[in-house]
Amino acid sequence: MARALFPVVLIAFAGSLAACSPGEKTAPGAAGALQVSGALCRPTPAGRQTTGCYLTLTAAADDRLMSVTSPVAGRAQVHESRMESNMMMMHQLKDGLPLPAGQAVELKPGGNHIMLLAVAEPLKAGDTVALTLTFASAPPVEVTAAVGQPALTDSGHASH
Repeated sequence: MARALFPVVLIAFAGSLAACSPGEKTAPGAAGALQVSGALCRPTPAGRQTTGCYLTLTAAADDRLMSVTSPVAGRAQVHESRMESNMMMMHQLKDGLPLPAGQAVELKPGGNHIMLLAVAEPLKAGDTVALTLTFASAPPVEVTAAVGQPALTDSGHASH
């Protein structure tokens, strides 16, 4: 019985991925689906080996983004940005980023984001970057992020 059901599950999973727009993924988790959309990494000017990546995550059940890997970077970290002593500071979220059930969690400039460190080759606008997102409960999700500049925001800090 399990063998007969396996192809049906694969077809349903493939259909859910095909229904997403480019850069958007839906992956089944132990307790439901996890959606990833809007994946974007900033270009790296010559000589710069770090960059930020942004996306939106929506988990059907409470979960946590624990880590990220990418073949283009020696390391990747999940970071938060916050004001400390009138300065914007970044810190790695060593315990991961909480993903409350049903709530879109946006990783964006000036907020929570992914840092790629020790980037081997410069990233240019129009390139793509493979990211593997690892969660506390859901299975890992592979995402292809476009390389480009994030849209300007009203915060006035988007150019930093």
